Amino acid sequence: NIFQKIINKEIPANIIYEDKLALVFDDISPQAPVHMLVIPKKNISKLSDCEKKDSEILSHLLLVVKIITDKLGISDYRVVINNGSEAGQTVFHLHLHILAGRNFGWPPG
Repeated sequence: NIFQKIINKEIPANIIYEDKLALVFDDISPQAPVHMLVIPKKNISKLSDCEKKDSEILSHLLLVVKIITDKLGISDYRVVINNGSEAGQTVFHLHLHILAGRNFGWPPG
């Protein structure tokens, strides 16, 4: 998938952060002035495919959100995880959207 190609540096992306477990880059179709994706380097198709053994990766992804938002001085943001095509997931590699820079309504969608 496209995210694995970004992880493998086969296609370019504006990478904001990388460590041994995760990668953060700008979304190519932003839905807010700030729209980044946080992905695990391990290919997990969607949140509902996670297992207990993935708990370290899942918690790490949320900590990466904090690291990035702190680093960029972003205090108000939304984190979104779409699970499945009916929920809006278009790339089947688990990813968290960090959205900021505008007001968001509730309920979403």
